[in-house]
Amino acid sequence: MNTKIPVVGKFRFALRAGVALFLLICITGSPAWAATAKEIEVEVDAALERFNKEVTGAKLYMQKAKGVLVFPTVFKAGIGLGAEYGEGALRIGGKTVEYYSTAAASIGFQLGAQAKTVILIFTQNDALKKFRNSDGWKAGVDGSVALVTVGVGEAVDTINTTDPILGFVFGQKGLMYNLTLEGSKFSKIDR
Repeated sequence: MNTKIPVVGKFRFALRAGVALFLLICITGSPAWAATAKEIEVEVDAALERFNKEVTGAKLYMQKAKGVLVFPTVFKAGIGLGAEYGEGALRIGGKTVEYYSTAAASIGFQLGAQAKTVILIFTQNDALKKFRNSDGWKAGVDGSVALVTVGVGEAVDTINTTDPILGFVFGQKGLMYNLTLEGSKFSKIDR
């Protein structure tokens, strides 16, 4: 009796296994390919440079910032089940004070992979203090993040924003289209 799995079945199994492994890594902690502090610093510098070039008005937000959390590359992949992971740094006064990871899982219609840059700007000291004192801060649960949607070269309104935490997601590539930060967990990491 021949019990070979069809090629399509093997492909689906491999994809589901890969997503499951990715979810497991996101839930349990840093993956084996975690970046060094120096690698994170170089990528954060590049991400902030791109942010200042691509988002008109970004420099004004940076001037108002009490702290800036930068994730240069957050990878997201999904086939029905999705997961994302990235590493970055929290800077206060232009200097890195702590390193963080971000992870999230999702269920629903999704197919593909993407890499994006996520920047959170803390405009109030109380919000920054609460974030730093938390043991695993979750967007939408422990604090609200006002997601600012901008296109390349598009100006953002820097006068009317009173939200304590502003989120910027840019540089999307790939097939996924969900640009929410809800459910993203931010945790301190040692580097």
